[in-house]
Amino acid sequence: MQAIVLDKVSYQYQLDDTNLVAVNEVSLSIEEGSFVVLLGANGSGKSTLAKMLNGLLVPSSGEVRVFDELTSCEEDEVVYRIRSRVGEIFQNPDNQMVASVIEDDVAFGPENLGIPHEEIVERVDWALRAVGMEAFRSHSPSKLSGGQKQRVAIAGILAMRPKVLVLDESTAMLDPRGRAEVMGVLAQLNKNEGMTVVHITHHMDECVAADRAVVMSEGRVVFDGTPKELFSDPALVERAHLELPPVTQVATLLHESGLPVALGITDREELLEAICRLK
Repeated sequence: MQAIVLDKVSYQYQLDDTNLVAVNEVSLSIEEGSFVVLLGANGSGKSTLAKMLNGLLVPSSGEVRVFDELTSCEEDEVVYRIRSRVGEIFQNPDNQMVASVIEDDVAFGPENLGIPHEEIVERVDWALRAVGMEAFRSHSPSKLSGGQKQRVAIAGILAMRPKVLVLDESTAMLDPRGRAEVMGVLAQLNKNEGMTVVHITHHMDECVAADRAVVMSEGRVVFDGTPKELFSDPALVERAHLELPPVTQVATLLHESGLPVALGITDREELLEAICRLK
């Protein structure tokens, strides 16, 4: 089943007397249970697109359907269902913290949905376990690292039991360790919980574990395929103003030097094996 379908979607910002086209006739389907990484340089339109996935922005033209319901529908019940099914997490976790204790912060969303207390307790327990933060439930968010804060932000959305998790540049402010923590949580939620994940980023290495990579440039989709297919096309990566992961860069240089090393290698061990075979 298709969780989200975009049909010739465009979005324009009004700046003075000028219309700036951020997203330009994008058609895209996201299958339920998939892990999709949406890549693009700054200004490519990916963050604008992310905000249209749960109706935070309504397209200037075209349609976005979430489980076959239009995000442009203004009926309260439809808006509620769409935003209950698609949870969105943004760059700065501090902007999403509303309580001084972690378990209270995670409980905030379900409480506002009117969920009974007993079920809220169960949801908070499950969400904190899902992101590996159950031991921190009584801590203050201010004592956490950036990666831990982002994991708590994810738990707060999970407690509302969405079907789709959208992360808009949620690793942009994190160090490599924090980014790795968040990516590990996303992979686990996708594989173990069957959650649909849409991760928007400009870090190419973050799409290694995804089923699918979609690249945007100047408001349009310029690539839609597997991460390995993307990594095997260095010219396209360069045109999209992205950078290959370091391991893939080394493999590409060796390949371009005429050595029998495959393009698209992302795993360090695989690269070492390829190099050893050259002896």
